[in-house]
Amino acid sequence: MNLEKDLQIRSQHSCELCKATETLTIYTVQPSKNINLTDSIYACQTCISQIEDSNLINSNHWRCLNDSMWSEFLPVQVMAWRMLNRLLSAGWSQDLLDMMYLDDDSLAWAKALGDGVDEAAKLIHRDVNGVVLEAGDSVVLIKDLKVKGTSMVAKQGTAVRRIALDHENETYIEGKIDGKHIVLITQYVKKL
Repeated sequence: MNLEKDLQIRSQHSCELCKATETLTIYTVQPSKNINLTDSIYACQTCISQIEDSNLINSNHWRCLNDSMWSEFLPVQVMAWRMLNRLLSAGWSQDLLDMMYLDDDSLAWAKALGDGVDEAAKLIHRDVNGVVLEAGDSVVLIKDLKVKGTSMVAKQGTAVRRIALDHENETYIEGKIDGKHIVLITQYVKKL
């Protein structure tokens, strides 16, 4: 079976967060190396757009988390935890967060994008111009870079799409160039 069919069966053809039945698609919970059943949810476009752009968040829409946070499926729990943290200003979400339990590995996954971390403690990745970089952004190399451990040279002007952030050091990001997964230093990239 393919992933979408598996997710349709698991979700009973509805959004795993809000139970909507229209405009459903696969959403892979980041950071994830694979797009599979254990890293993905089946969600509506309304939920996905608000997950990806915090300026669109409608706190009343997310009252659905009162039910979906109890899902038996880990990626749904992780997204519920993240959204509840993003809604702390709404007041009611803290009560739900206090009821949630995630084991240490699951909580680490939920916190991997910086949700639930004090703003002062968050690492902020910035490109050469000081522009804030986020997971999934695209960047371009501003100079030729020798890739350690290989004979490869990443050329100036090379675009790196869908970057991942190093959550321990704000000067490192990860991406693929010519099919090779490499670590880049933020002072040598510019956000597209």
